[in-house]
Amino acid sequence: MTLSFNFGTVGSPTGTPKKPGGTVGAIAFSKSLGLDALELGWVQSVRVSEATCALIKSAGEENSVALSVHAPYFINLNAEKDEWLKSRKRLMDAAHYGYLAGATDIIFHPGSYFGNDPSEVLKVAIPRLDGCVKELQKNGDQVILRPETMGKSAMLGSFEDALAMSKTLDMVQPCIDFAHLHARPGDGSMNTYGEWSRLLEKYGNTLGDKSLKNLHIHLSGIEYGPKGEKNHLPLKDADLDLKALFKALNDFNCGGRILCESPIMEEDALTMKKVWMKTSGEKGK
Repeated sequence: MTLSFNFGTVGSPTGTPKKPGGTVGAIAFSKSLGLDALELGWVQSVRVSEATCALIKSAGEENSVALSVHAPYFINLNAEKDEWLKSRKRLMDAAHYGYLAGATDIIFHPGSYFGNDPSEVLKVAIPRLDGCVKELQKNGDQVILRPETMGKSAMLGSFEDALAMSKTLDMVQPCIDFAHLHARPGDGSMNTYGEWSRLLEKYGNTLGDKSLKNLHIHLSGIEYGPKGEKNHLPLKDADLDLKALFKALNDFNCGGRILCESPIMEEDALTMKKVWMKTSGEKGK
């Protein structure tokens, strides 16, 4: 029996050996640990050849490791016109080369409100993202673009923002970072079974119950202040209630991928897998 969720890390696990090294080595190392997902951390820029993409894709297939890409940080759907052209290229490059590398999902930070009203910002962001989707469809780059829920209240990327983009557009679904959603209000809320359940209920009602089977989740411990996220922490050093979250995910029959962003990446990813198996009663390989 396979688990409802694949587990892995965002970026290569810290213990990835030097040889074969790189993403191909990270895929094999992840599999050897009992992890079956990997998010390629193309967070500074997309500098990869088509030949390397082909090697990554075949390594993913050989090891049965599900691949996604974290696009460069410097993407902003609400940027000034000139800056938007640069942002757009980063997102499109991540999607195109990610598709060639066998990635099914492209995760990106949607940008900043720049102090403007979220509903006004979405009027700029959604048509821009729609243009990206249409170009990907034309090119045959079959990936899901996933705007990530962000950990600071000044950032475009509330849960509602991610739902609005996903409801309106084809090939767009949220990347739910539950640590960010916990940090974003800045007051320790969004950390109970009831709060997570209401969120998942809204997700299913907005995007369809089937969408709950294909969640893409980022998870870690997190330090936060009144303005939201400060930095990621190991699970043991943080107040995120993992058991309550996993109980809610299990009760709503959720599935998909859970990618760990803790500083102790693969260690906490394996902890998450163990807690999930205990919570769900599922038996994995």
